Amino acid sequence: MNPMNRTTLSQRLKSYKHSPLSFFLLLCVLLATFLTVAILVILVGYILYKGIPNLNLSLFAWEYNTENVSMMPAIINTITMTLLSLVIAVPLGVGAAIYLVEYARRGNKIVGIIRITAETLSGIPSIVYGLFGYLLFVIACGFSYSLLGGALTLSIMILPLIMRTTEEALKAVPDSYREGSFGLGAGRLRTVFQIVLPSAVPGILAGIILAIGRIVGETAALIFTAGTVAGIPDNLLGSGRTLAVHMYALWNEGLYTQQAYATGVVLLLVVIFINALSSFLAKKVTAR
Repeated sequence: MNPMNRTTLSQRLKSYKHSPLSFFLLLCVLLATFLTVAILVILVGYILYKGIPNLNLSLFAWEYNTENVSMMPAIINTITMTLLSLVIAVPLGVGAAIYLVEYARRGNKIVGIIRITAETLSGIPSIVYGLFGYLLFVIACGFSYSLLGGALTLSIMILPLIMRTTEEALKAVPDSYREGSFGLGAGRLRTVFQIVLPSAVPGILAGIILAIGRIVGETAALIFTAGTVAGIPDNLLGSGRTLAVHMYALWNEGLYTQQAYATGVVLLLVVIFINALSSFLAKKVTAR
């Protein structure tokens, strides 16, 4: 070991002797880190162990039936549901965050109410969103069980998440960027879209990644709004199940538990791929 490292280590040990609380907090942090990594490894390993042996080509057939129990319609419905939900929620969430940070007066009571409301909505269980979507979109609006009703419900679910993460990303942009833009004669609108937003893109994408993870893994809200039809609908007003709902339905029936494990593997890979792609795009945008 390097003598410099030995000296640093001995100094840290001496400081911990004089401050037992710091040593206790260090142990808590290390324990939390170990538990987080261990649970993730065990969870992923268990899903792969149980699911990979049950993967076969029949699970990726274009049409679903009771013999192949294909997940291909669910994969397509998941992609459609994710894109549609993001198209609805991202502009509204980012626009609301821009207003709260860049245009609303600081100390405004309405802004405080909006933020408290967004934080409250973030903690509501998904099944409550499902019941709300059922009453509003399925019954009141007459959409019946449809991808559109499910996407609208999910967009309401992820809207507070996107809004709050975007708001924090915009606040992290130094005020000197805005002042420099104003000093060069740029207006507020140009400053927001050409200076502030590009600087906040990594934080905004982080919120979108979290929103995608919630969309892909959602079941309760979609059962009440999008339905559980195992097929690809002809249009957005048709019913269809996503991968998470498909896995839940297979497990709940009790006849296709092995196929449910295989569906879990595909769902896990889809989430990992989406996160990796989003991180790659965030790095590219940041580099530019």
